[in-house]
Amino acid sequence: MNDDFKVKRLRRFQELLRRFPSERSVHNVWFTDEKTFTVASPVNSKRQSLFRADKKSRVDPRRLIRERQHFSKSIMVSVGVSKMGKTRLAFVKPGAKINSEYYCKNLLGRNLLPDIRHKSGRHNFILQQDGAPSHTAANTVAFLKKENLQFIEPEASPNSPDLNPVYYAVWGALQQRVYLRRQFASVDELKTALTLEWGRLSQRFIDKSIDEWRQRLQAVVRNTGAHIEHLFK
Repeated sequence: MNDDFKVKRLRRFQELLRRFPSERSVHNVWFTDEKTFTVASPVNSKRQSLFRADKKSRVDPRRLIRERQHFSKSIMVSVGVSKMGKTRLAFVKPGAKINSEYYCKNLLGRNLLPDIRHKSGRHNFILQQDGAPSHTAANTVAFLKKENLQFIEPEASPNSPDLNPVYYAVWGALQQRVYLRRQFASVDELKTALTLEWGRLSQRFIDKSIDEWRQRLQAVVRNTGAHIEHLFK
């Protein structure tokens, strides 16, 4: 991260803190993100030290790391979370190119926005997206304006996934639950497990993750725009 980017990041998050001056002001913000889940369970890098080829027989088989298969089948998922609830999982069609048109028509138009509007009820809401090209495209911004949506401008979090509760908390919790004591033979089995565990993920956990958002903004400001993820481990 160069100095120019740190300055831009610092200024942007100072603006966000002014826009959202309290925890209460974040209540109606919907945070969205996409993630790819693979049929083969991910390798746990923190436990790789357990494996040494010359001493494999000495390690409890239950503690050995199973390497993820190369080119494992996968599915991409999109979600939204807020203090008002969570959307259903939106599954990306296999092979689909996630450009602005697909994102607006399928992920937002047919999935996330109907759920967000239903959960928000009569309350106004604000949409936050990350800096993915499909999110920042001019066509996407035009779509959001056409839908009369309030949103945090696309440049709000360029290259800053550490500022999205879905990224820094929700995906990890869902992944841990999905792969715990499970192995999958197909994408359909994986989708079933994802749907089940998403339904079980508590609103209390989501609320706690969102409560950390302003704390992270403040940490970025204190650290003059530098990365802050190491401060929240």
